[in-house]
Amino acid sequence: MTMMPWPGIHRVAVLSHLLSWLTLCCCIPDPKLRESRMQLEASRLTGGALLLTEAELRLSAQLHKLKEEEMASSDFPPALHFFRAKPLIQRSPIYGLLQRMPKGAALHLHDFSIVGVEWLVKNVTYRTHCYMCLTEDQTVRFLFSSWQPKPIPQCSSWVLLETLRSKTGNTTDFDNSLVRNLTLFTEDPEDAYPSQDIVWKRFEQAFVSAWGLVTYAPVFKDYYYEGLSQLYMDNCMYLELRALLPETYELDGSTHDSAWGLKAYEDVTREFVSEHPDFLGARVIFTMHRGINSSMALKAVEKAMNLQKAFPEIMAGFDLVGREDRGRPLWYFKDALSLPNQIGVNLPYFFHAGETDQYGSEVDDNLLDALLFNTSRIGHGFALLRHPVAKELSRKSGVAVEVCPISNQVLKLVSDLRNHPASVLMSEGHPLVISSDDPAMFGSSGLSHDFYEAFVGLGGLSSNIGTLKQLAMNSIRYSSLSPQLKEKALALWQRKWEKFVSDNT
Repeated sequence: MTMMPWPGIHRVAVLSHLLSWLTLCCCIPDPKLRESRMQLEASRLTGGALLLTEAELRLSAQLHKLKEEEMASSDFPPALHFFRAKPLIQRSPIYGLLQRMPKGAALHLHDFSIVGVEWLVKNVTYRTHCYMCLTEDQTVRFLFSSWQPKPIPQCSSWVLLETLRSKTGNTTDFDNSLVRNLTLFTEDPEDAYPSQDIVWKRFEQAFVSAWGLVTYAPVFKDYYYEGLSQLYMDNCMYLELRALLPETYELDGSTHDSAWGLKAYEDVTREFVSEHPDFLGARVIFTMHRGINSSMALKAVEKAMNLQKAFPEIMAGFDLVGREDRGRPLWYFKDALSLPNQIGVNLPYFFHAGETDQYGSEVDDNLLDALLFNTSRIGHGFALLRHPVAKELSRKSGVAVEVCPISNQVLKLVSDLRNHPASVLMSEGHPLVISSDDPAMFGSSGLSHDFYEAFVGLGGLSSNIGTLKQLAMNSIRYSSLSPQLKEKALALWQRKWEKFVSDNT
């Protein structure tokens, strides 16, 4: 008799499925191992190792819920150009909380872009003896003078602003046109700035337009005081200002040198601190444009050392500024930058480095060279992920990266801030601080807008109240303040922080 094969095959199939199921069950990873690894990864996030109070945990849960709601929106602000995102951010309850939050120090701001341009237009251009001319490329120049200024190349004749305003039919439109000359803001940034070359050209034009206003000696002091006021109102308690210390002028045409400018910064800072005791003050990082030649660089470093000797309290160090991709690399200046060490002078450096997407180019070496010259911090460091050695050195040496999210986006290094390289640095707990670079040019606040973009965009749902707390403490820890003043600053900040948490839970 022939046996039918089906029953045997059926038994083998069932046994095979049973063995497969048992094998699968045995190979499912241990949930406890999964949880421990997730906790380990979370602990490495900026602020992830901090022990939070019950009140901080409640506020963190509140922020997480708000963040989930914003991330579910079709118009997620960090994914949009800041000029389009700003109205959405202004309405965000997260932004409202961040405005009230004590953010510590602003460590990366430039001298003539710390005050909203509306103040320049409404306050400064309405002062007497203010002249304006229009250039061939339709930008403006300003000058204060007690007499009719002499013509300058490529510029129309100088006209008193009060005369121009009296002839215009609409002073509001006229003032708005001045604002547009002093800022990069536009309603269609993608069309207006299709490339880095175009946006940087406009960026530099705006600085040149403001130059004659802010280098007028009386305005120079008032502008700085107003800048401190706006930072203070944004709950910032300390500033490190990158300043060119240019020649300033009086109404009669007489001029003042860099030492006068640094003394003015020192005097105004002391005045502001005396009127606002919970503001810790400011220090200046003297800067030169990276387009200078080697002999000019040598003179600049010598000047920096002399200024530091004359003004040790307010003078913090030296940096080179300007568009990195079009300027000379740091190694070009090696002789000048080596001078302080050769003669036994401690001149701290705070180099812009890695503000580029030209990976592998000569300028891309600036990150390694900045660390070679013992930079105290790295300005921007956008390219740091492409340099594992520089990244490791930065971490081990405690050299913080000054991250300026809005600046990097507006100047076209990244479009969607969720893709900003600093999101990786934040996930690893790399030393970093958040700052705003040139807030007046971008229409942003002293620090709050950039904190929003960092917390919501760079950090995503992973960032929490500990992230914000660590970033604020980092801004004091990585400042150029003495150890004693850092301790004082942290104690003052802690009191402000505890009140902030209490008031919002």
